[in-house]
Amino acid sequence: MNETRFCLIRHGETPWNAERRIQGHTDIGLDPEGVHQADLAARWLTALGERGPQVLYSSDLLRARKTAEALTHRLSLPERHLPEMRERRYGLFEGLTYDEARQRYPDDYAAFEHRQPDYAFPQGGESLTVFSARVVGCLQRLAALHAGQTVALVTHGGVLDIVNRFVRGNPLELPRDFHIPNTGLNWVVAGPAGWHIESWAETRHLDHGALDELDLV
Repeated sequence: MNETRFCLIRHGETPWNAERRIQGHTDIGLDPEGVHQADLAARWLTALGERGPQVLYSSDLLRARKTAEALTHRLSLPERHLPEMRERRYGLFEGLTYDEARQRYPDDYAAFEHRQPDYAFPQGGESLTVFSARVVGCLQRLAALHAGQTVALVTHGGVLDIVNRFVRGNPLELPRDFHIPNTGLNWVVAGPAGWHIESWAETRHLDHGALDELDLV
């Protein structure tokens, strides 16, 4: 069967993750914990041998690139950057904590919290509808390009949120019912019968827990 198997990896922890600060396209690097997480993920994937990735992609934002560098080192794979797999653009929310955004912009925060698909943040933000289109379109192109291969893709929490909903056929406005921890491994398969999740939010490779800044409801 000519399937494409994806290992989708959220980037390692950043200082803004630890502060519950909204990053979006703001180019933040990893903190020491994030560097450590990236190395543990790379070691784990290397130990898979032939079951591991043959291709490596990354968002072009710094936190994803630095996470992917650990995989490049361990797996000896060239890293290719995909701007389409950047985090969602959060406009005027970027740089604020979730609590600050709620207090300063209550109406905008309500639209964000209730996942209104066509709401776009002021100052250059993206709607979920536009964000989903760019992420899903890129993922489908990769699946067609790498049929029969295992692809590692280092990306962001918001991107993984979209991927999970796309694969499960869930609407954008549905409250999140799954975790997206830093350097969690998310295995997704695309094939002739469609898409399915093989495993989600694996953290067995980590020596202690990882952050998921959003509380699940």
